Amino acid sequence: MLSSGIGGLVNPQKLSNTFKTNKNISIGSTTLKTYIDYCSDAFLIEEAKRYDVKGRKYIGTPMKYYFTDLGLRNALINFRQIEKTHLMENAIYCELRRQGFNVDVGVVTVNGKDENGTSYRKQLEVDFVCNKGSRRCYIQSALSLPSQDKIEQEINSLRRIDDGFERIVIVGESLISNRDANGILFMSIYDFMLNDL
Repeated sequence: MLSSGIGGLVNPQKLSNTFKTNKNISIGSTTLKTYIDYCSDAFLIEEAKRYDVKGRKYIGTPMKYYFTDLGLRNALINFRQIEKTHLMENAIYCELRRQGFNVDVGVVTVNGKDENGTSYRKQLEVDFVCNKGSRRCYIQSALSLPSQDKIEQEINSLRRIDDGFERIVIVGESLISNRDANGILFMSIYDFMLNDL
């Protein structure tokens, strides 16, 4: 389940329910959490905690898990699920860790009112909140940016962060690094992989 859901939020209780519903296998959430911890202790996967960017605090479950070796991950699932979006996100995570960053998943809470005046609250995700010493940056991963709507979707959470730290969108296509009017840096995956931040 972890192999096929890289980059997705993982909750042991929901995994337990999925096993019971889909496979008719009863595995307790505590047992699943123990196995996840074993995989982490064996350096097969790493946990990225959820971090409330505005509230500056960690949020409990669910967590995200990334494979330390995508080749092993792909072999585990017989090379069936090759979703480039998730593989790129996992590769970015691994590269950030190689560069010495502590990596979390960011959450930005947005409060507002819709056109009917009804209040709403939603959580936007920042793919990576990266910390190394006093340095911090926020990163979004996007396989491609084919339209202005997709660009807006990717930068929506980054625009709402105003703490002065670097905000970056890493794109899975060739492009010349540039900044938009909000100061957000757009760079290709190739530039990111070949140069340290």
